Amino acid sequence: MAKVRVFYIAAIFVFTFSPGLFADQIVLTNGDRITGDLLKSDDKELVIKSEYAGEVTVQWAAVQAINSTQALHVSLNNGQTLVGPVKTENDNFQVVTATQGAVTAPKNSVVRIRGEAEESAYEKSLHPGLLAGWQGGANVGFALTRGNSQTKNLGLAFTAQRKTLNDKLGLYANTVYASNDAPGAVPSTTANAIQGGIRYDHDLSSRIFAFINGDFQSDDLQSLDLRSVLGGGLGYHFVKSESTSLDFLGGINYTREKYSLFTRNFAAATIGEELSHKIGAGTLITQQLYFYPDLSDAGEYRGTFNFGTVTKISKWLGWQNSFGDIYVTNPPVGKKQNDIIFTTGLNVSFSH
Repeated sequence: MAKVRVFYIAAIFVFTFSPGLFADQIVLTNGDRITGDLLKSDDKELVIKSEYAGEVTVQWAAVQAINSTQALHVSLNNGQTLVGPVKTENDNFQVVTATQGAVTAPKNSVVRIRGEAEESAYEKSLHPGLLAGWQGGANVGFALTRGNSQTKNLGLAFTAQRKTLNDKLGLYANTVYASNDAPGAVPSTTANAIQGGIRYDHDLSSRIFAFINGDFQSDDLQSLDLRSVLGGGLGYHFVKSESTSLDFLGGINYTREKYSLFTRNFAAATIGEELSHKIGAGTLITQQLYFYPDLSDAGEYRGTFNFGTVTKISKWLGWQNSFGDIYVTNPPVGKKQNDIIFTTGLNVSFSH
């Protein structure tokens, strides 16, 4: 009985005072050792989470040895992935797998390492559910006057985007409504414009992608009941980095415009560019410019320009500005060619 008590006391002592025995450890070329949970690495950097220093990033070239107690997912340059605890000897990795036993691979053949949590997140990102991975925000602005003037204004803007490794799905909508409620005011509705759309991108290579899209607009003061634009084509990632992206797109679309007095349908080309740029950690700038020449009536076209900014105030709150301009060469008689929508206000961001 005394021996049993001694065993339990010893076991408690080991678990309490020797956490390093059950953690991963890396040894650097200068002799320093870091103990914790190895999260991930590529051929440039390794990230390990220690108990006292949090996440520590070190250069891969400075890593001399790795010893892990957890199973790591080790990807080699020949496409093979080994799973199991890892230890290193000289310039070789030894992975103790469940199916092949101990497998040795040269250090320079290792292209990526992931811990269990990182591997799980990676696998989930390959096949996310349709409702997972969304990020976006919405802002609402409202103004009301009474007394010498009687007006009300409502502005709404919404964007949402879902990215995977090879796909992107985006939604947007914005609207402005304004009225003059003074007795006898003509017109009583001074603005009532709505825009919205959806686009899906699929990467065909690291630079080239295919897209399909649908855009919809209405404008009471232009007598436009509904403009529907359905199209698709190819795009090119001219710039693609963590802070900046610049895409050029080209394709064709089918446009249907239903005005109060007439309806017209036509095929048009799609030519455009899109820019996204992060300024520091707090501000995102987006800009899109599109040109839609009518393929059946030379000289007639439609152009759109959109510009927006979102500046973070807190994790979920920011300030958003959204500007949009739609130009049509052949609006109904008596109507203007330009329609501009500008909204500004607090932005509530979300992610799922």
